[in-house]
Amino acid sequence: MNARTEPAEDASAIARPPLVREFLLVAGLFLVYKSGRLLASDHTGVAFRHAHRVWDLERAVRLPGEGWVQSLLLHGDTLVRAANTYYATVHFPATAAFLVWLYLRRPHHYIWARRVLAALTAAALVLHLTFPLAPPRMLAATGLVDTARVYGPSVYGSPGADQLANQFAAMPSLHFGWALMVAVGLIVATRSRLRPLWLLHPLLTLLVIVGTANHYWLDALVAAALLAGALTLVRPAVRGAAPAARPVVPAPRAARDAAPGTAQRRPARKDAPEPDLVEAGR
Repeated sequence: MNARTEPAEDASAIARPPLVREFLLVAGLFLVYKSGRLLASDHTGVAFRHAHRVWDLERAVRLPGEGWVQSLLLHGDTLVRAANTYYATVHFPATAAFLVWLYLRRPHHYIWARRVLAALTAAALVLHLTFPLAPPRMLAATGLVDTARVYGPSVYGSPGADQLANQFAAMPSLHFGWALMVAVGLIVATRSRLRPLWLLHPLLTLLVIVGTANHYWLDALVAAALLAGALTLVRPAVRGAAPAARPVVPAPRAARDAAPGTAQRRPARKDAPEPDLVEAGR
């Protein structure tokens, strides 16, 4: 039987969540995260012991030294200041713009992305509390320059007096984890052939966080692993594929051939006598 298909209604066209509720929810999650990070801000000794272990582990597994990335930035003051500015200003605005765009244009993907980011951030908070880690810019053994302090701009104050940020929460790097989720989310929610180019955002973020000596390579690898776990647990209900099609069964041929407004002919009975035989018997 031949069948035609016609596009069903797009399943992603759903009502957006209430804006005020979403704003309060996202803001509340952010405040909880910031407050939780500060609980581990005074674990200085443990953070430096962990830093030495991470540095030694990277050398043991022969990861490339963070210094070669920083050497690329130190070729000119303009480049290193641009990297510091990127680190200080792109992280939160890019993630916020990503969520706002999804909320306005892809509400179903927005719910999925918000849940993934919440799961990733919650897992990162647990690791920040259980594994405080001094960044490489604080560790003399790395030989790296604190580019933000030397060249500016810097978002951190003195570690002992900084009440706004926990500088001993290097692992995992949410700069990289959030940037990677932004790229993944935009690839899933859009259909352009050029959408893989969104991966340039986490790639540039990785070079910046390592080159400015704010994170180790392992910080980014752990963030990627946590994101992979969050993506496994929180699956999008609507994928980026074309809308599903529903089969349309064609009408019976007899009904199509019947003229409008006329009665359909009834089929003759098989046991009815032929007209000629009837006439002959009279």
